[in-house]
Amino acid sequence: MQTSIGQTRLTLVQGDITKQEVNAIVNAANSRLAGGGGVDGAIHAAGGPEIMAQCRTYGGCPTGQAVITTAGELPAKRVIHTVGPIYARQPNAAELLASCYKNSLKLAIEHNLRTVAFPSISTGAYGYPLDDAAMVAVNAVIEVLKENPKAFDEVRFVLFDQMTYLAYCRALGSVL
Repeated sequence: MQTSIGQTRLTLVQGDITKQEVNAIVNAANSRLAGGGGVDGAIHAAGGPEIMAQCRTYGGCPTGQAVITTAGELPAKRVIHTVGPIYARQPNAAELLASCYKNSLKLAIEHNLRTVAFPSISTGAYGYPLDDAAMVAVNAVIEVLKENPKAFDEVRFVLFDQMTYLAYCRALGSVL
């Protein structure tokens, strides 16, 4: 599924984020930036030790914030690591989740990264309800694209499975 927000293509695809040939992929990291399971583990495994070496220099990342590293051996140029909220533990989870997307795109703008690929943040081990997370993600990204109409060529959501892809299709369809 694809639409345009101003001059930017907003694309939804089902696939593997580690295979995306974009300027930056976004990693759903943990607060220690220590690697882990899911998307985080896949990105570190595919990208190699150089990513972890740069993550260590940050000493962690607060929920809702983002940091940037090399992409190591990945086809992307950079990895933006953001820490999503653990749904059951944070009453302001929606605000924190929106901040993940907004702060990741802010870093992309600062580094002139015009194509960015996102996974579905916080919907795995962090337990964020998929349909709710998809709405937060789509709305946050569209807000940034409208505020920065010339900053990006494409923002892509790369969604691991059919269920996640369909949730994002519903979310995008409801805001268009």
